[in-house]
Amino acid sequence: MQTWLKASTHNYKVPVCRRFWRSLCMSLGLCLSLLALPLYAAQTQPALIPALTPVADWKNLTYITQAFSEIALKNEYDVAKHRVRKWRIPVRVFVEHQVGDRALHTQLVRMHLAHLAEITDHDIQLVDTLLDANLHLVFTRQSQWESEVMRLMGPSSAKNVHGSVCMAKFALNAKSEIERAWVIIPVDQAQMHGKLVACVVEEITQVLGLPNDSEKVFPSIFNDKTPQDLLTGLDFILLKLLYNPSIRAGMTAAEVKAPLQFLLEQWQRDGTLTHADKTVRQGQLYPLLGY
Repeated sequence: MQTWLKASTHNYKVPVCRRFWRSLCMSLGLCLSLLALPLYAAQTQPALIPALTPVADWKNLTYITQAFSEIALKNEYDVAKHRVRKWRIPVRVFVEHQVGDRALHTQLVRMHLAHLAEITDHDIQLVDTLLDANLHLVFTRQSQWESEVMRLMGPSSAKNVHGSVCMAKFALNAKSEIERAWVIIPVDQAQMHGKLVACVVEEITQVLGLPNDSEKVFPSIFNDKTPQDLLTGLDFILLKLLYNPSIRAGMTAAEVKAPLQFLLEQWQRDGTLTHADKTVRQGQLYPLLGY
């Protein structure tokens, strides 16, 4: 069985603004205080198409096609050529709590899963028992970080914990369909770097089949040098592309080119691309975080 490992690494030199998420706590009815997300640092110009300018020009069809290839068809820790990887079966998520703030953590996950299900039109739901799950998400603490990675992901994955904030891994069958996945978030470590929500959003999104991180793709949660905390319009389009029925698990880069082009041209005509930045902000996390 093929497996993929993704450790979320972030530029720790990015300035961090510590403030209370009053709106989040009030909305959830919890008397909790959390670290705010990092302030934006200097942004890196996308390298896929040097002539493009950030934000305004990501809707270029060639840029999106190259971004899909960069994020969906590559891995962070190897240089091999990969096929399309995605879930065919329903995704069932079990959340294991080894730390406090259970209600808050569950709500953050629930909100993001609902957003992913809406974007992809894939069946994604929380379940109450590990036996019913194929995606196991663990909220732990830094002191248990390495041992939890070892327990769920094995020794090869544990080698990558140093310098990582949170980590995810998925397993494929022979058809390149994702069958199981794991996400581990050491909460105190994530909060220390202002990355608790970012870890929830990025890791769960990546185990849907967008596993690579790249400085070439902007604006995106998959670019660690330009931290995005919630899904961007570009991320929204990459997810919609991946889970369109015309994009099948096991497709090669050559095979996926024609359906990508067809979909992007259609979305250019009907306004899907134009309104992507606005549409993606309809997710429940955005107003809670002041977007």
